[in-house]
This record gives sequence, C-alpha cells and structure tokens, in this order.
Amino acid sequence: MAKQSEQILEEQLIANLQKLGYDYVILTNEEALVRNLQAQLEKHNNIAFSVTEFDKVLNILNKGSVFEKAKILRQKQHLIRDNGDNLYFEFLNIENWCQNEYQVTNQVTQEGKYVNRYDVTLLINGLPSVQIELKRRGLEMKEAFNQLNRYQRHSFNANYALYQYVQVFVISNGVNTKYFANNRYQDFKQTFYWTDTQNKRITNMLEGFTDAFLEPCHISKMICKYIVLNEANKIPMILRPYQYYAVETLIARVINTTKNGYIWHTTGSGKTLTSFKASQILMKLPQVHKVVFVVDRKDLDYQTTKEFNSFQEGSIDGADNTSNLVKQFTDNYVDKKGALKNSKLIVTTIQKLNTAISKLKYEGKMGELKDKRIVFIFDECHRSQFGETHQRIKSFFNNSQLFGFTGTPIFADNASKNDLGKRTTKDLFDDCLHKYVITDAIRDENVLKFSVEYVGRYKHKDGRETAIDIEVEDIDTSELMEDPNRLTKIADYIIAHHDRKTQNKRFTAMFCVDSVKTLIKYYEIFKRRKDEGVHQLKIATIFSYANNEDDAEANGFIPEELSVVEEPKALYDLQAHTREKLDGFIADYNGMFGCAYSTKDSESFYNYYNDISKQVKEGKIDLLLVVNMFLTGFDSKTLNTLYVDKNLKYHGLIQAFSRTNRILNEQKSQGNIVSFRNLKNRTDEAITLFSNKDAIEVIIMQPYEDYTKEFGSAYEKLITVARFPDDVSDLLTEDDELEFVRAFRNLMRIKNILSSFADFTWEDLQMGEQEFEDFKSKYLDLYDKVKLEHAKEKVSILEDVDFELELIHRDKINVAYIIQLLIKLKAANKGDTEKTKKEIANLLSTDTTLRSKRELIERFIEENLPQIKDTDEITPEFDKYWDKEQRLAFEKIIDEEKLSKERTEKLIEDYLFAEREPLTNELLELIEGEKPSVLQRKKKGNSILLRIKDFVDTFINGMVG
Repeated sequence: MAKQSEQILEEQLIANLQKLGYDYVILTNEEALVRNLQAQLEKHNNIAFSVTEFDKVLNILNKGSVFEKAKILRQKQHLIRDNGDNLYFEFLNIENWCQNEYQVTNQVTQEGKYVNRYDVTLLINGLPSVQIELKRRGLEMKEAFNQLNRYQRHSFNANYALYQYVQVFVISNGVNTKYFANNRYQDFKQTFYWTDTQNKRITNMLEGFTDAFLEPCHISKMICKYIVLNEANKIPMILRPYQYYAVETLIARVINTTKNGYIWHTTGSGKTLTSFKASQILMKLPQVHKVVFVVDRKDLDYQTTKEFNSFQEGSIDGADNTSNLVKQFTDNYVDKKGALKNSKLIVTTIQKLNTAISKLKYEGKMGELKDKRIVFIFDECHRSQFGETHQRIKSFFNNSQLFGFTGTPIFADNASKNDLGKRTTKDLFDDCLHKYVITDAIRDENVLKFSVEYVGRYKHKDGRETAIDIEVEDIDTSELMEDPNRLTKIADYIIAHHDRKTQNKRFTAMFCVDSVKTLIKYYEIFKRRKDEGVHQLKIATIFSYANNEDDAEANGFIPEELSVVEEPKALYDLQAHTREKLDGFIADYNGMFGCAYSTKDSESFYNYYNDISKQVKEGKIDLLLVVNMFLTGFDSKTLNTLYVDKNLKYHGLIQAFSRTNRILNEQKSQGNIVSFRNLKNRTDEAITLFSNKDAIEVIIMQPYEDYTKEFGSAYEKLITVARFPDDVSDLLTEDDELEFVRAFRNLMRIKNILSSFADFTWEDLQMGEQEFEDFKSKYLDLYDKVKLEHAKEKVSILEDVDFELELIHRDKINVAYIIQLLIKLKAANKGDTEKTKKEIANLLSTDTTLRSKRELIERFIEENLPQIKDTDEITPEFDKYWDKEQRLAFEKIIDEEKLSKERTEKLIEDYLFAEREPLTNELLELIEGEKPSVLQRKKKGNSILLRIKDFVDTFINGMVG
C-alpha cells in the first residue's frame, strides 16, 4: 500500500475541520489575509471600519514581540473613530470562548527573509491562531518542528507579522501528532501529545486528534484559558493534557460540591503551573472569597511566590510574616507602598497560617472569615499537613475546601505514625481527582528515566565480600559508614567520574549524605583534594538541621531542616562548632562568587540559600553537598546527577531521585543516580508503590550491556549506508545522505548514554573511537553543506533534519586549548608526538567551533611551529599569526564586496553584542558606490551575510573560554 502523501493528508484534514464548523477560505498571500482579517473583525464586533480606522487596527496589531502580541490578543481594544467617537472592540472573546469566528485556510505564501508557504492555518476572527505543519507518514515529526522554527526566523515577522499571533503549533505525520505554544526558544522535548482523561494518547491526526483538540470550542478554550503568559521569561506556555484535566476536575469540584480532593501528578511534571492555573480560575469565581496557596517552608514560600508572579506579574503578594498574612485575608488593606489592595490569591506557609488562626491577637480579624468560602491549595501535601495544623485549619474555617497536590502520595505502606496515628493522603483530602504517575510522564517524555549505579563492596569479618546492591543489613553500621577511608574513597570516586557523569560539567550534581557530621567530613575531604591539585570542582554546601543523628530509620520522610514559624530559629540551635564550620564553608562560597553571606542572621542565610539555588540552576556550581535541603521542591534542568550516601525509602527516595530527571535537550538523556548504599530493594519498593511492579523497567534504564548491544545494532545499520567514513563523500543522492545522517545521529544518541556509565570503554563496542570521530567529521561536512546551500537559497531535503550538534559539542575546547596541545606537541618526545598530532587532527575535524579554523591552524603547524625553538614563544607567535590572518581576511571581504571598512567593523561589533543577524537593508548599506538592483538585492545581501558569519566563526567565536 502506498504511503499517504502530505497533500492527501492536508486535504482530508481540511475536510474534517469543515465538518467541525470551520469555514474554508482561500488566502494565498498576506494581502488576502489582511482583507479577510478586516471582514472577520467587523463581523465579530458587529462594526464597520473605515480605511483609516482599519489602519489604526493594523498599527495596534503590528506592535511588540510574540509575547507582547499574545497580551494584545487578550486585551480589550480602543481607537478614536474618524468622527471623533470612541470605539471599543476585541480581537478575541476570552470569557465566552466559543463565541468567535472560525476559518481554515492552507498554503498561505509569505515573503520575509525567504519565501515560505505554510500548510494549514486555523483563523479565529481572521487572525492566524493555530498553525499546523504536516509531513507524510514515515517522516519524523521533528522535521515539521524544525520547519516551524525556520518560519519563525524567516517570515512570521515579515510585514504586518500577523503569523506572530499564532498561539498554538501542531505538527503531525498523520500517525503521530503533537502540539506546543508559540515559543521559538523551546526544544523539541517541550512538545506534547494530547490524551484522554486516563492519559491514553490521541495521536492520529484524522482519527481522533482533530475532533478532540481542534474542535472550535476546545481549541478556543485552550487559547483563552489554558495558555499562561510567563512574565519572567516573556514566553507563552500551554498546559499539557494531564494539567488541563486536573484543573478542569478541580474547578468542577468547587463549582458543584463542597468536597475536598487531591491531584497526584508525579514529581517534575509541572505541578506549580497546574496549581497556578487552577488558582487563577478559582479566584475569578464569584462564589469564592479567597484562594490560599499553602506551602510548608519559607524557601518554598519564596520560590512559589516568585514562580506564580512569573506567570502573572503582581498576581500574588507573598505573606512574609503573619501580620501581613492577616492583612491579606482582610478584603481591603494597604500594602507596603501605601496602595489599597484586595488580594484574592495568597501564598503563605502552613506555619504562618497556623499562627494566624491560633493566636489571640489575630482572632478578631480572622474570626470574620470563618464562614467565608475559602479554597486552600496545599503544595506537596504529603509533608507537614499530616499534623495537628491541618485539623486546626479544617476546624477554624467552616466553609472551606481543601485541595492537595503531590507527586508522591502517602498510602498505608509509607505512612508514618504521629499523635493522630497513621494517616494517608486520602484520609486528609478525600478522593484523588486526577492521576499522572511517573510511568505516564516517562512514556510521554515529560520526565527522564533514571540510570542507577550501585558502587562499592564491603568486607565481612570472615573475609567474604558483599556487593552494595545485595541487601545486607549487618554491614550498614555507623562505624563502617563513617570510616574516613570509606569517605575518602567515595570522594575520590566522585572526583574521578564527575566529568563523565555531567558530560564535562555541562550539567551539575548533588551529593546527599546522612548527617551534618558526615557532610562536614566530606566537604573537608573535597577541599583537601582541591588544595592538593586533584580536582578543580566548584563545591558548595548548605545545611541547618541541628541534630547530627544518622537517618537510620529511613522511614521515607526527608525531614524539614528549618523550623519556620515566624522567623527561622534553627540557625541558632546549631552546635557552636557546626555553625562555625558552616560559616567557614559559606566563606569559601563567598570567595568563589564574590559574595558576603553568613549565618549571622536569617536574612543573610536565606539570601545565601537563594543564591545557591540560582548558581545551581545556572550550572555554576559543580557539586552541591546536602543532607535534606534541596531534595524536595527544587527544580533545576541543568542538574543531571545525584550521588547518594544516605538511606532513602518510598516517597523520600522518589523525591530525591527526581531532582535529576527534568527534561532539557537531547544531550540530557537520563537522570544519573550513583548510590553508595544498599538501595536496590528500596528503589524497587518505591517504584512499585508509586506505579506498579512492572514499572521498574520503564523507570530505570537498561544495564550497560544492553546499550552496547544497541550500539552494535545501530553500527550495523550505519555501515549498510556507508561502509567506511570516506564512502559518505560518494553517496549519490540527498536521500542517501539523509539516511546516513539519521543512522549516525542514532549512533550518537546511544553513545551519549553509554558515555555516562562508569564502565564505559570503546573496547566494548564494535566501532573504535577513531572510526567514530572520522564518521563524525563526515556528518559535520554534510551539516556545513546544508548551511552553504541554504545561504545560496537552494532547497535541500536535509534542511529540515535536526543534526543535534549538542551531542557533538564539547566544553572547554577552543583555540586556547589547541595552543596548549601545540605546546605539548613541541615538548613531546618522539613517542608522544603522533598521539598528540592525532588528537589535534580529530579536534579540528570534529569539533563544531574549530572546523572553520582548521585550515589556518594546520598551516600554522606546518609552516610556523617548526621555526619556533622555545615553547614559551608558541602563544605570542600564534597570536601574531592570527592577528595577521584576521586582518587579511577582513580586508579581502572589504575589497571583494566593495564595503565601507568603518561601517562593516561597526556592524560586526553590533552583531556580536546583540547576537542578532543583520537585516538585508543593514548589509546593503555597507556597500560603497553603486547599489545592487532590486532583483539582485537579496542575493547580494545573503552573500555579504555569509562572508561576515564565516569571518566571525573563524576568527572570533571559540577563541577563548
């Protein structure tokens, strides 16, 4: 049976959309799009625009970035009519989202930097709102994703930029379909499948997805209610299906009942966004007096307030003490700046809330709220809500509803006893309203799998050895665990394997240990090793848990390190010696980052906490040592490794492991767990409890041997396309080249996973390292060819393929690094010379930042290096050589393209500073003398741009750091 063509898929999709109520309209270009827009806006608003009035409408639409346009779309609009009257109108009916005008068109052509033609566009009130890009069956959806990214760069912003109003992108090859928000900076990993309420995927474009997702009322609802505008990052974010269903169910619970409930969404699946959207909708319901978002620790209070305000600026006034919290519960209060406020949404800690309802001095004001309809939403509801405070809240507010969000609920198996006995999440919050467990998230590629390695062997008194992954309780003793030799061996193991685990420090790591006492010992070992020159890792720590006991019970709870009621007091409960140690460690941190933090007061300590959080997220701390802090409630996409020397169990284990498995890009293929404890059985127990027994294979990655076999199969596939690296140059067609790119890309993906294993060696693979590097060089040759043809406006089927260069990129490889190799080459004896030459040759042909410099560096090695006698002279001689070649190359561009030297220098400076490609007009202004004809303008502009980019890549990018 023949494959379904893209054209047939497009025709059938349009037919299905017409059945759903879309009017088909032919709009071949932007002019037709603008005419249709006027007609649809007039119909929707029941008005008629004059020519000058509609020009004003277009001026409103043409303002701002994609993010600002998303705001404009949702705002009521005003203009002065020709007769002086005020006219109010809207682009979109947000409140009654079904009451809009729906059309579908296809093959709209738009000319920007290049001419592009778009597949299927859904128009709401005449504005492009959903863009659908199709590929024929069998092709990767990633190609459609890359194509949309190209449109965003090349033509969506052209002329009136109406396509920047697209809110949702849909990509499909017929069989598989995904959607995502209009944010050109996101990775393919941030695209989503739609599902039903039971998390079953609806992937077929024609048989399910169109009816479920693109039905006019539903897609309008997604745009009007379930896109969040993230103020901090200036990007729109769209909810995933499980987030949508959770919010819908929770809202229905409040509207139709007075019952409580909880949402079980696995750690890392975006509970903050879900809870924000639920809170935002709830606070608009007339029957709800207040929405109170409750967390159980001050740092989470700060973090949650910051995240909520990032979704909607000024949406929350964080209650930084109990007096302010009581003010916020009052309908109208004066804030710190003297403004009258009515805060319908409050974020607070459970401790401050407890104080507000239990202290006599607040009884008068809080008593007025007893019968008000207040909705409480508890973040990570498995923690401190299990004490008396929870009961006190329920007793105080007579007309309240309580909802909990958790990634790891408490069941009978993992409940701990307190004064009220064993209590489960269901006991406190009633029914589970929606469930999205870790197996669902891994299947949907919303979180990563875990690669768990157990390291170490222990000797019994009779001489027998026991591997760490075998359950042996009698060896887990304080004497053994705290032995200085053991701690030193573990620290040395981390130092030796850290680069491999974190992909040359591209990612960061945490090390959780069982007590403050042990942490201090580890920190001092790492510090001593650094002083000895063994490593250059940036190491930091934070702790404040006053008791130094071993966590021998391992009951699954990660205890809170700070007892926060009014102000943090735990700092002052630390033993004097321990606090002095902490201040010493903070002083090391201050020295690294130019700060001045200390434990002298709570504010300075929390500033330290927040700064560590920021530095870890930005990848500036290599290894963070903790006892309990940061093991819950902390999200960092750059963190990929957790070293464990601590007993963990049930939800504590899953929470800690889950710090590592946030989705980022192709290079981050798994969360690495390196355990120095007997956690194998406990890991299996935790996975079984929070999913099922069969889920272990889904959540834990395969063993090393399985990936070596997978690599072997991928290699066999590769050599059927090109037996040897040189054969790639002889491939006859672009289809053959495409097959090679896909085959080698798959090989790189598996190699990326293998590289993180401590046992990895090329000797275990069918392919040697040199052969891999040679194939990589050919792979990059094809990438360069695509770039060149694109600049010449030639169409290539390879253009839509993601070459995933992040799998090739290596940190710290630059010209300065090559110079060090040249010094090594000059100083080497004969035995080492060939090895160093080979290393340099490999880097020049396979590193993306060095390939453009290869010819120049090779010429320096052949012509200049033999004349240099002293290795100390290599760096200054290379600098002189490089400056001369740079000057000659620049002058050659100026002469051959007939450009102004001064204006070209200024343009290159602006290009490097703004990191934005210059526009065609800016490039043509560089020409001195006769300007090109209208027909030649674009070709000439592309020629100048290509030469400038090559110059920058060769002489500026990758020179240092």
